[in-house]
Amino acid sequence: MSENFFNDPKLVSKVGREMKTAEHKLEKIHHLSADIENAEAIMELLIDGDDEALYAELNEILNRLSKEIETARLETLLSGKYDSYNAILTLHAGAGGTEAQDWTQMLYRMYSMYAEKNDFKVKVLDVLDGEEAGLKSISFLVSGENAYGYLKAEKGVHRLVRISPFDANARRHTSFASLEVMPEIEEAPDINIRPEDLKIDTYRSSGAGGQHVNKTESAIRITHIPTGIIVACQTERSQIQNRETAMKMLYSKLVEKQELEEMEKLASIRGDVKKIEWGSQIRSYVFCPYTLVKDHRTGYETSDVEGVMNGDIQGFINEYLKRTSVKGGENV
Repeated sequence: MSENFFNDPKLVSKVGREMKTAEHKLEKIHHLSADIENAEAIMELLIDGDDEALYAELNEILNRLSKEIETARLETLLSGKYDSYNAILTLHAGAGGTEAQDWTQMLYRMYSMYAEKNDFKVKVLDVLDGEEAGLKSISFLVSGENAYGYLKAEKGVHRLVRISPFDANARRHTSFASLEVMPEIEEAPDINIRPEDLKIDTYRSSGAGGQHVNKTESAIRITHIPTGIIVACQTERSQIQNRETAMKMLYSKLVEKQELEEMEKLASIRGDVKKIEWGSQIRSYVFCPYTLVKDHRTGYETSDVEGVMNGDIQGFINEYLKRTSVKGGENV
């Protein structure tokens, strides 16, 4: 292997990620194969006579196989260029003050719990607290196999309808929060960022993190002048680390912008009437006068609002992946 390979940490990282993905797929195949062999062996034993314990064991294996096969089938739909990458999520509160900021924090908790259920890791990158409660905005990294492939289904505007706990008259309020989802990209070879195109500001971190974080200007805000894109990071221990993370976020945003422009160009060529937007309203969460969570793109819905807010959103994601796979061209 070329010596240049080992001198390129980004290339080493990419190959390492691909090897890990391949090893994970092989491990799943071995598990499926073992379960199938066990099920066949139990069925042969049951031919000779009834055994309640064996029936129970067979039923357990078949249920597990059903779930594993469905998961494997969905993973075949993750064929996008960046689907295997980690994901950077950014939530922004819409108009509505404290109510919208509280909704933003609720969504952050929902995605954190979804990540925990799927063995993903969550790391906060930048946060802006609300004046009274909740969050004005928060950026966080979700790390794990196919994190972007799954979570890209969540980008858009999320709408909440409930009796506001901040309204003394207990009136029903509608709140909005938007979610951006980007693949974590260290560097894109076809995107050139010139130092003169960057405006870099430092400031004191506002989040938790001890005296060092709050008393030194370690937080970084980078503005990409040609596009107006702004990224920020304040949760690393040093200014250098915050700058490195912010540059990853900038590359990711520029790649997303490039992908969006390509999608709009294709839509124009195909003559699509519907405008392609990352920020269109995708889902409503109704707490009152009835309970319902409905995805406006797929029609998938559930009355289990509590389960959804505790991170049970895989059904929505699965339905999105199935629909976009059938339509084609949206599973970027």
